[in-house]
Amino acid sequence: MGEVLVLVDHVDGAVRKPTLELLTLARRIGDPVAVFLGTGVDTAAPVLAEYGAVKVLAADAAEFADYLVVPKVDALQAAAASVQPVAVLVPSSAEGKEVAARLALRLNSGIITDATDVEPGDDGPVATQAVFAASFTTKSRITTGVPVITVKPNSAAPEAAPAAGTVEQLAVSFGELATGTKVLTRTPRESTGRPELTEAAIVVSGGRGVNGAENFHIIEALADSLGAAVGASRAAVDAGWYPHTNQVGQTGKSVSPQLYVANGISGAIQHRAGMQTSKTIVAVNKDAEAPIFDLVDYGVVGDLFQVVPQLTEVITARKG
Repeated sequence: MGEVLVLVDHVDGAVRKPTLELLTLARRIGDPVAVFLGTGVDTAAPVLAEYGAVKVLAADAAEFADYLVVPKVDALQAAAASVQPVAVLVPSSAEGKEVAARLALRLNSGIITDATDVEPGDDGPVATQAVFAASFTTKSRITTGVPVITVKPNSAAPEAAPAAGTVEQLAVSFGELATGTKVLTRTPRESTGRPELTEAAIVVSGGRGVNGAENFHIIEALADSLGAAVGASRAAVDAGWYPHTNQVGQTGKSVSPQLYVANGISGAIQHRAGMQTSKTIVAVNKDAEAPIFDLVDYGVVGDLFQVVPQLTEVITARKG
């Protein structure tokens, strides 16, 4: 088996869960080699080793923090030249997909984005995707170059498999384009105490049926009782009831949690495209003919203003 490059998603050395998922998937098709860019490798290395990284290629330079995207592409290209990998796995975030696309172009390789599974095949890794607004599931493989694959969060359960995790320094030469887009200022995001929407194991969303920003506290209360992230439909965010950063859908964020609870959401194709790969889907809607009920595992026909608070109360009581 060859080596598989995994781009590490971290915050000052704190490895984020999607990376652990990628390491777990990478072990199916080869020996994971983590590519760590930025500060904090001493903190990250033991975690990466615990989840199967046979080695960690580390590079730290001001360019990774001061400029967007391209420095990371330069580093991954250097790593690919050093390791000659059988595949490159990247988290399927907005930045990750841009990094992956640029890398595939440089390597003259094919790219698969938003994969929900990766498994070995006779002629290279086979990726599973949900396509055409998640109406179909496809299995694809890349036929040209080193496969570059971005994987959606929550596509695999992280599994520990201790490996050496030897840290090696990666020499990176930055090209002229690396300094093309400079970060001028940063504003810390206000913490809600809830998990990141795209990475959450449970997502509770509200739609047009919530009927106003002042009522979203009902959705938030249910989410907090479950330790979940809060999402919203396009109708809700366009009405100004909830921030656009929480929009789930084709023009918002794509989520794939273990549990998705849709409240007052009709189930338009735009919304379904962003959550249809969720493992278990529950819907609360007073319209028994709502399209969302064609998709769900469990459906409740009822007034969300009655159902959701009762559900929150029961969950809170059972936790107590």
